[in-house]
Amino acid sequence: MIRVAVVGATGYAGAELVRLLAGHPGVKIAALTSRQYAGTRFDAVYPALAGVIDLELETMDPDEIGQRADVVFTALPHKIPMGIVPGLLEHGLKVVDLSADFRLRDQAVYEAHYVTHTSAHLLDQAVYGLCEIYADQIRGAVLVGNPGCYPTSALLPLVPLLKAGLIDTDGIIIDSKSGVSGAGRSVSQTVHFCHVNESLKAYKIASHRHMPEIEEVLSLQAGQPVEVMFSPHLIPMTRGMLTTTYGRLKPGVTGSDLAECLRQAYDGKPFLRLCSDDRLPDTLNVRGTNYCDIGFRVDDRVNRVVLVSAIDNLVKGAAGQAVQNMNIMFGLEETAGLDTVPFPL
Repeated sequence: MIRVAVVGATGYAGAELVRLLAGHPGVKIAALTSRQYAGTRFDAVYPALAGVIDLELETMDPDEIGQRADVVFTALPHKIPMGIVPGLLEHGLKVVDLSADFRLRDQAVYEAHYVTHTSAHLLDQAVYGLCEIYADQIRGAVLVGNPGCYPTSALLPLVPLLKAGLIDTDGIIIDSKSGVSGAGRSVSQTVHFCHVNESLKAYKIASHRHMPEIEEVLSLQAGQPVEVMFSPHLIPMTRGMLTTTYGRLKPGVTGSDLAECLRQAYDGKPFLRLCSDDRLPDTLNVRGTNYCDIGFRVDDRVNRVVLVSAIDNLVKGAAGQAVQNMNIMFGLEETAGLDTVPFPL
């Protein structure tokens, strides 16, 4: 049994990790930490897990965690993990970090969008945890930067097509809509019920922190600089993310070429589902699962492809992908603990 600890277990991503790990056949949850709820049982914070998880939440102690765990998930806001991850690694633990602290390779880019990085020496060691693209590197990793939800939904349809040279690197437009849980558990007016109910709004256009993450991966995969226009939106539902991406086709490229490229790229990838010609992705069909559904349409009039992807922002966009990363790191079946049957409704 792999002994796991979740640091920051009472945030939305942390709680989703606990839910998934509770049903994982190859792990034992050794510790759950929370600054706010230390001393409280986890099922008192999340009664849905009563009778499933009765562990008491504790304060984070690297020495204590180092003795009791093999792998640690840090489900914390950016800036906090960079202060504790070095100590966890010194104890010989593997770490999957769900914050942004170890996603970007370029320290200057990180600091331009976040804060001063106090553990920048680990950026070269960290592996970007987009499982379907970087599985080979993840297998040998001790530190994985789990991708953001927006980048996951945008990168998975785009990477194979850019890498194959089927679409232009210029003029890519990414339009994403996220459920409110993507904003985290902290209370603020922007996610107050009265401000999000019956409302759809764009925010942080051309300035969202996930944009450099998207551009860095696309540039590496395309072998040349890629800049995108990224427009995130908040939609009044709890979970789910739908991303619509527009790209210009290279001369002579057909819809059949795109379909074959995606099929070859994701053949045998258990969580990538390519939609048939008569259906486009829908967040309902991936709710609570680690699936990413991908579909597309070609608009011959303007020589563009419209890519559509759907994920659950808390699962494939956060906790599910983190568990998938752990499975790869420890040589387990990639689907272990993640083989949830989707809800039909």
